[in-house]
Amino acid sequence: MAEQKKQEPEDISEAEEMDSTESVEASGEEPDKEAAGEQQEEAGEASGSGESAGEEESRNWTEKRAAKKQAKQNKKEEAFKAQIEQLEDRVKRQMAEFENFRKRTEREKQAMFETGARSVIEKMLPVVDNFERGLATVPEENKEDPFVDGMNRVYRQLLTELDNIGVKPIEAVGQEFDPNLHNAVMQVASEELESGMVAQELQKGYTYRDTVVRHSMVAVVE
Repeated sequence: MAEQKKQEPEDISEAEEMDSTESVEASGEEPDKEAAGEQQEEAGEASGSGESAGEEESRNWTEKRAAKKQAKQNKKEEAFKAQIEQLEDRVKRQMAEFENFRKRTEREKQAMFETGARSVIEKMLPVVDNFERGLATVPEENKEDPFVDGMNRVYRQLLTELDNIGVKPIEAVGQEFDPNLHNAVMQVASEELESGMVAQELQKGYTYRDTVVRHSMVAVVE
């Protein structure tokens, strides 16, 4: 009897389940499978759209970061280019200044050399004058003497060396008077030469590289 009483609840629950199943089948309604499927699709779409938004946000962030990095790199390159241009301009200026300094130094050296050479030449010209005066006083019969011949050779050698460095005598007699070359100290009458012509050379003048070292001292026809 006791065993039968304990089994009764289980039988009753089974009976209730069978009754409920039969009632559902009797009513002809089935569980709403379509609604459940739609819910699952919506959940999938929601999760997919969430993943797509995340990927797009990550891609935009990467692009922005790359663009910012490129802009920074471009800014650095522009700064480097500007610095290089400044350095090139500075180098060009220094080279131009050095070239000007070199040319100025060459001109100064040349001017100093010319000044020194003119000074030496001016001191040598009286020696030439003395040779000419001394040789002019030698009688004709004594010009073949060894001493006179030696002095004449020294004189010609001196003129040759002066000529080699650019010292030239100024032409005077028979030339038209030129104040840039001649220094008129007296006037003379002449039937052979026209007025304004150089009739006599009292002291020979010289030029050095186309500049006058000493003017010719001359007498000019009236």
